Amino acid sequence: MSTTDDDLPPPMQEPVGVPPSPALAPQHEAVLAQLAREFLRERRVERRWRTAFRLFWLALAALLVYSVWLQGRLVTPSTAPHTALVEVRGEIAVDSDASAELLVAALKDAFKDQGAQAVVLRINSPGGSPVQAGIVHDEIKRLKKLYDKPVYAVVEEMCASGAYYIAAAADEIFVDKASLVGSIGVLMDGFGFTGLMDKVGVERRLLTAGENKGMLDPFSPEDPKQRAYAQAMLDQIHQQFITVVREGRGKRLKETPDTFSGLIWNGEQAVKLGLADRQGSLDYVAREIVKAEEVVDYTPRENVAERLAKRFGAGVGAGAVKTLRELAPIR
Repeated sequence: MSTTDDDLPPPMQEPVGVPPSPALAPQHEAVLAQLAREFLRERRVERRWRTAFRLFWLALAALLVYSVWLQGRLVTPSTAPHTALVEVRGEIAVDSDASAELLVAALKDAFKDQGAQAVVLRINSPGGSPVQAGIVHDEIKRLKKLYDKPVYAVVEEMCASGAYYIAAAADEIFVDKASLVGSIGVLMDGFGFTGLMDKVGVERRLLTAGENKGMLDPFSPEDPKQRAYAQAMLDQIHQQFITVVREGRGKRLKETPDTFSGLIWNGEQAVKLGLADRQGSLDYVAREIVKAEEVVDYTPRENVAERLAKRFGAGVGAGAVKTLRELAPIR
């Protein structure tokens, strides 16, 4: 069958006013391909980081659960005769390993254990808060009376200031001949910057409601009346410390003008002054005094998960959670 020109469709025409679509140049295609590859690579890296974060926090949670379970199994009440140990290490302060909260909890567990024949405080501390030390001292006296169990203090390197405040509640204090014992005193320290401020031309502007609200402000001149008030307060706390030592040591204490001056003595001198009773270690006390050679440690200790959590900090955890929420879900 033959066709004519009239039978053919009309030729395609470009729309009026629309330029023809040029083909992409080879270099443009290469750029787009590179961008696509980079995008895919970033998405893969992003997914890997999300997965790593999730696995990390999952592992940390599992470790925390395991540590809590394990810690619960480490110290369990035992009917077998033993010596109960509570460590007093480092600064006695809130949020420290030797805080009143932790020490009191450990002491309660130790005294309650029927197998514990006596409680031994192994001390290596320079002291700290008189409030925290006082809480522990009073709790020891209460528990001694409640459970009728002896308490012994064993000093390692140092038992000074607030640490000796705690040790004074013990029935006997054992030391090494080179231990450092004493420092029965109270201090309040600070700095004064008024002379330096005058030299550099800095003016202190302090507004208070209450004439003594800015007492002992380091950037203001010292007020004699406020200084006298602070000194009287320290003297009262010092007297409380002295009373505790006298009650705890009784007739064994051989007072001298230096006993409550804040001086510190070695273990041999401390025994002569009646600040300690005799030389001896933890093993000696458990074996020869308590007659229960097995030692069970009731000291609360940080587990691995708690150390990790403190190291990374709450801020890191919050930041990680925020990042995970902002990232797109895994596809």
